[in-house]
Amino acid sequence: MADIKQLSRMLQELDDLLTRCMRCGMCQAQCPVFTKSGKETDVTRGKLALLSGLSQEMLKDPKEVQDNLNRCLLCGTCEANCPSGVKVTDIFLKARAILNGYLGLSSTQRLIFRRLLTRPKLMNALISMSSAFQGVFSKDADQIIGTSCARFNAPLIRDRHFKKLAGKPLHRQVPSLDTPAGSSGIKVAFFPGCVTDKVFPDVGQAVIKILKHHQVGIYMPENQACCGIPALSSGESDAFSTMVRQNVELFSAGKWDYLITPCATCTATMRKLWPEYHKGSLGRVITENILDVSQFLVDVLGVKPETSDNRKTPVAYHDPCHLRNSLKVSAQPRAVLEAGGTYKTAEIPGGPSCCGSGGSFNIKHYQLSKDIGQEKARNIKASGAEMAATACPACMLQLADMLSQEEASMPVKHVLELYAESL
Repeated sequence: MADIKQLSRMLQELDDLLTRCMRCGMCQAQCPVFTKSGKETDVTRGKLALLSGLSQEMLKDPKEVQDNLNRCLLCGTCEANCPSGVKVTDIFLKARAILNGYLGLSSTQRLIFRRLLTRPKLMNALISMSSAFQGVFSKDADQIIGTSCARFNAPLIRDRHFKKLAGKPLHRQVPSLDTPAGSSGIKVAFFPGCVTDKVFPDVGQAVIKILKHHQVGIYMPENQACCGIPALSSGESDAFSTMVRQNVELFSAGKWDYLITPCATCTATMRKLWPEYHKGSLGRVITENILDVSQFLVDVLGVKPETSDNRKTPVAYHDPCHLRNSLKVSAQPRAVLEAGGTYKTAEIPGGPSCCGSGGSFNIKHYQLSKDIGQEKARNIKASGAEMAATACPACMLQLADMLSQEEASMPVKHVLELYAESL
């Protein structure tokens, strides 16, 4: 738990950030959680009003404040559309850190954030052990999407249609890489991210295939840690910094021009949150050189969409919130999707919107997450597309769950997998 002086300093920083909010309510029309719940405490304006008196509220009922604050996807939609430029994500992350410092972590959180995520070798071993026994707890739900459901009443997976852990994760298929730049003259550091590594290794393999095709050198060190966002979003800043430091040490040992990742959440975390919240140096890691893979392919390598008039398979593209809202990246994944000449983008009715995943939000508030996700799934079905695609493995998990429960039998792919098919 944090000491009084530290809490006082953090509360003052939070108060300084809160002054820009005019309580105009623009966020009300943007918030996917409020759209489903209708509760003022679920919209950004309501949360900011609560936080304006956080020091008093913590003494009254800190657990209720924490629960209200955790009912947020951290999708950034309100911040991206705020006329006053309120740094909502920054406010919520700081507030969660304050509440965590006041209340302390639960024993489960301490185990996950401090003992597992900060020890990549141990985490990988436990995940591998779990994958060997997952068939005992699950059965096939949809063969086309590749989802499973609970075989019996298991608490966490009871109502879900989930993707199983990969039989052989990426870190076992390709433990490490350090290849020279080819004709492109460019070498990248490759950060697959946890979900790519352990659930969607084919996405990682697609990235490697694409980079080799474009003669780009690859530096991928062993034992990469989590990017840290699960810990930071839960208010555990020390474990977050430990994971950042581990990754910085790994990537600082190599020579490369860009650090790329196929995960929208990892990209936004490393580019925006590492320099803001890490308690230490980032060494040689320059966050401006951290790019989403599709952004690297289009903006650096010049990959362009195929413009032929041949019939193409329509693919419903879902914008990950952390790419569109945090990094303003939306055209590049669409260009990569269409670069192979086989597929064309089918825009989803209703426009860009959150899929409802939100990392730990999906675990703590699954019914709300499901309500948001099912609307997205129905809109994907209405697009007339033959498959769904996105640029974030976490969104892939959510879309697979929702489409499977909607009995859509529609494959869910990463745009990089679709582009790699054509090479």
